[in-house]
Amino acid sequence: MTQRLLLLGTGGIATHHIEEFAAIPECEFVACADAVPGRAAAFAQKHGIPKAFAGLDEAIAWGEFDAAVNATPDGVHMETTLALLAAGKHVFCEKPLAQSYPDALRMVEAAEAAGLINMVNLTYRNSPALQKAREMVAGGDIGDLRHVSAEYLQSWLVGKYWGDWRTDEKWLWRLSKGHGSTGVLGDVGVHILDFATYCAGESMASLYADLAVFPKAEGDRIGDYRLDVNDSIVITGRMVSGALATVTATRYATGHANDLVLTLSGTRGAVRVETDGKISKLSACLGKDVDENRWREIETPPLKRNARRFADALISGRTGDPSFRRAAEIQKLIDAAFESGEKGGPVKIG
Repeated sequence: MTQRLLLLGTGGIATHHIEEFAAIPECEFVACADAVPGRAAAFAQKHGIPKAFAGLDEAIAWGEFDAAVNATPDGVHMETTLALLAAGKHVFCEKPLAQSYPDALRMVEAAEAAGLINMVNLTYRNSPALQKAREMVAGGDIGDLRHVSAEYLQSWLVGKYWGDWRTDEKWLWRLSKGHGSTGVLGDVGVHILDFATYCAGESMASLYADLAVFPKAEGDRIGDYRLDVNDSIVITGRMVSGALATVTATRYATGHANDLVLTLSGTRGAVRVETDGKISKLSACLGKDVDENRWREIETPPLKRNARRFADALISGRTGDPSFRRAAEIQKLIDAAFESGEKGGPVKIG
């Protein structure tokens, strides 16, 4: 049975979802919706989607879809997702799930109470290297975990590899609280925190965060966009096991378009995951190589991508991973990082 999908939000990330679900024969986009006048209609015509709506209310009133891919801006994830859940629709939501842990938990509880499929598009779960590394860590290959080092490196505030952020709204909104952004911490910090804790198989017990907002334009404003969210973050923390962790994310890493690097070191060895979101690589220093400081590349098998796992969840009736609940746990870490940054000290994770 074909799963009928609504694409909610037809901005920059929408094309990615069209491409991902196009590879899944059991799913079909039957409609799209966007609150920006004319945008949904233009997107539908371009991509051959049968129906287009000028907002979510119209789409829900029509109702002839089974699930929604929520590709709206961060600031409206909660209200739009709650409306979809109230209408009995399954939801595949873009990250971050919400802008605070209480809001994320509200979404979790609504989805679970309704018995609806709920997943979040943490895209770096699509990395075969990450999945294999998690398996190795869980299997004891590196021994007891001692140190986690995770970096998310972008450079679009320095160069124009992806265009000029000064004139493009798809970048400008990411720099402005008033347009729903929570900065690099909410935008890509959610990815690197999931990346690190998922691979480690455990969360953080406490953390200390330093968040920096750098001057980027005269008066810290471009048009309607006040440039007031964090551009770079450094988090140090203790994992539940007692291992130390360092997590960084920045938009000022010259020479790095979109690079994630994760190293987990233990009492018997280490694994390292590197990805640019498209190609990933896994290396390990284990066994006799430990004494020689020799790293060897590890072959990684193919895996199901998030869109495929969402389709499988719809078909089976069982929520897949990463779920809303998992995303809420990451939001708890993000909230703690904001709290730490404001008070200038460590925060325990409840």
